[in-house]
Amino acid sequence: MDSNSTSWIPGSHPPNFQADVAPTIFPRVGYSIISFLMFINTVLSVFNNSLVITVMLKNPSLLHPMNVIIFSLAVSDLMIGLCGSLVVTITNYEGSFFIGHTACIFQGFAVNYFGLVSLCTLTLLAYERYNVVCKPRAGLKLSMRRSIIGLIIVWVFCLFWAVAPLLGWSSYGPEGIQTSCSLAWEERSWSNYSYLILYTLLCFLLPVAIIIYCYSKVLTSMNKLNRSVELQGGCSSQKENEHAITMVLAMIIAFFVCWLPYTALSVVVVVDPELYIPPLVASMPMYFAKTSPVYNPIIYVLSNKQFRDATLEVLSCGRFIPHGPSSGSINMRNLNSRSRLTSFSRKISTPSKVLPL
Repeated sequence: MDSNSTSWIPGSHPPNFQADVAPTIFPRVGYSIISFLMFINTVLSVFNNSLVITVMLKNPSLLHPMNVIIFSLAVSDLMIGLCGSLVVTITNYEGSFFIGHTACIFQGFAVNYFGLVSLCTLTLLAYERYNVVCKPRAGLKLSMRRSIIGLIIVWVFCLFWAVAPLLGWSSYGPEGIQTSCSLAWEERSWSNYSYLILYTLLCFLLPVAIIIYCYSKVLTSMNKLNRSVELQGGCSSQKENEHAITMVLAMIIAFFVCWLPYTALSVVVVVDPELYIPPLVASMPMYFAKTSPVYNPIIYVLSNKQFRDATLEVLSCGRFIPHGPSSGSINMRNLNSRSRLTSFSRKISTPSKVLPL
């Protein structure tokens, strides 16, 4: 590893943290550009997710089992914006992680924890949507209690992986251009390698496999439903189907854009420990992961018409009055209880009003 690529050995506690993190690693204009981009990311992340939380709290009817999962997603994304994007906006503006070693460890822990919660919540959401659409009998079991238990499991599972580096299994420290902190990718030890390998398998590859499987099954089920409607002489909802496909592709693409670079870096470090990784390249994966709070509210919430109407009502201080049916949204209830396929609808009668795909 080139000595200029990092100014702090992970696991050590330098006597003067700020002095060791010099802004000479990266051109000053580069820090300013990153600070500006992260400022925009921070504003959008905090605004979008705060808006989602406010809309749900002001409309208790939206807080049903499926949307409680989305509410949890908004909370974790908001914390990523506050603990991650906001901090790196300030540190890049200054050109160094000037707020100290303890703050560095806290930021690494917080971003890792809330990022994992967000990722695993998306997995839980995909799994429950798969149950509702593809396994109607299992979907009927979806309740507030089940959603809360699922979220508790997610938050506790992610807490384990975030706390482990604090207890010596891997560690947190400055990364790349030294203005943000995360897992110590550059630490060359078997303890760190073992953590990264299991972290990659259980916290990325497994969720990815579940998400792709669940959404592919959802699309397959919708296509079968449309074909059944057409065979019975009905008119299939081709527009809804195309919109659903677009939404699913957006979910998967956004997921990979945010998390694939982060995981790829960990794999590269494990496969080739001696490989030199330029500071900027080492920092980019974490910055990509910090953009997920911007996409998620748009893809998972604001694309649903009933949520959009409730959002416009909040933004207009009650002046906005929705008009017309919410046919533009993909609604799980519509998918499961279409009157044109009565044999299918008899099996399913989801009590919730909004189950956005």
